[in-house]
Amino acid sequence: MHLTDKHLIAAYLAHRGGLDSTRIASDIVAICSEIDAALSPIIGQRGVAALFKRSVHVASLSHGWLTPVHAGAATNNDSAGLAVSVGQQTPAEAAAVGGLFLQTFYELLTTLIGPSLTERLLRSVWANFLSGTPERDTSP
Repeated sequence: MHLTDKHLIAAYLAHRGGLDSTRIASDIVAICSEIDAALSPIIGQRGVAALFKRSVHVASLSHGWLTPVHAGAATNNDSAGLAVSVGQQTPAEAAAVGGLFLQTFYELLTTLIGPSLTERLLRSVWANFLSGTPERDTSP
């Protein structure tokens, strides 16, 4: 499943999170955790952290309120800091930033290791995200 359109990702985050920015932020953190688990054995925690930091930086260029998160991500994946910042935004803004961040992360990884390997490594992450597993599904 090739999920690289920030608008598609944002729409899905908004759908899953409803009108709750905190829920959207929680979903972003869960996805980051799954990405970290999938990639750390391959590119190491520092590699994942570098991709995280760069993705936050790119997103902060159009969403200045992310700049402190970028500064705090110097040595690790500051997904908690990202969650706090995203959770303070409107649901539409939270979903848009989540889409941009995840798309950027995917594209950066693709430029480093190629689309085929990126797809294989992140297939389970996207499948879990799109499946709406019970522990993250907010629908009634």
